[in-house]
Parts: sequence; structure tokens; C-alpha cells
Amino acid sequence: MTMSEARETDRRERTHEMVRKLLGERQQMLSLFCRVAGLEPYDQKLPDSDILQEFCQVLVDYSAFGHFEIYERIVSGRERRGQVVMVARDVYPRIAEASEVAVDFNDKYDASDHALDLHQLDRDLCKLGEELAVRIEMEDRIIEALTSR
Repeated sequence: MTMSEARETDRRERTHEMVRKLLGERQQMLSLFCRVAGLEPYDQKLPDSDILQEFCQVLVDYSAFGHFEIYERIVSGRERRGQVVMVARDVYPRIAEASEVAVDFNDKYDASDHALDLHQLDRDLCKLGEELAVRIEMEDRIIEALTSR
């Protein structure tokens, strides 16, 4: 294997590792989203503040990872494949909108600095869920571009 081929293999492996990490964080966030939304079978009570707090932290971590680890890498010029750059530029405005909804949700429901008011939690979770679905769809387009040859 030539030095150039080794670098290319190493770069692709880093890309795949980054994608695996994003998907892992996404799965953790979705699992907690379901717990907070009360979608677990036979559980109709409001989520306790610990679960909501954990969800808010994972939601912020997931949002930040997608932005700083993936999109920043692409726009900073470290991504050389034109197709990846084109897809990222196309989908990122929508990902940014979804991220804003996540930040707003976190600001409202992160109980570390204020008392929780859960009266609008169902409505806010519905809005967040819709935005997360769009974000996931947009991320999947970037993932497809990153992992295709």
C-alpha cells in the first residue's frame, strides 16, 4: 500500500468513526426522547426532572456534535469531495433551524437554573419531534454523501 492509499484509508476510517459516533448520539437522544414523551408502554405519567435533565444534556450534545464535528469539518475545507460539500450546503440551513428548536427546548426545560413548568411539555415535545425528524433526514443525506465512494 502506498503512502497516499494509507492516508486515504485512514481518512475514510476517521469519517466512518465520526458517522458512527453521530449515529450513537442520535440513538441515545431518540431513546431519551421517547422516555420523556411517555412513549414507553404503560407509562402515562409526566417525566421526572432527572430524565428531562438527562434528555436536555444529550440533546445539546447531539446537536453540537453534528454542528461542530461534521458541518464545521466540511465548511472549513477539510472535506475535499465536492458532492459532500454541495449536500452539506443544501441541508445545513434546515439543520440549523432544527438546532434552534432544540436549543429553545433546552433553555426552557433544563431545570439546572430555574423551576420547571411542564404545562406546555406535550406541545413543545411535538414541535421538537417534528424538527428532529427533519434534522435526521438532512443528516442522513450528509451521511450518505460522506460514506459513498
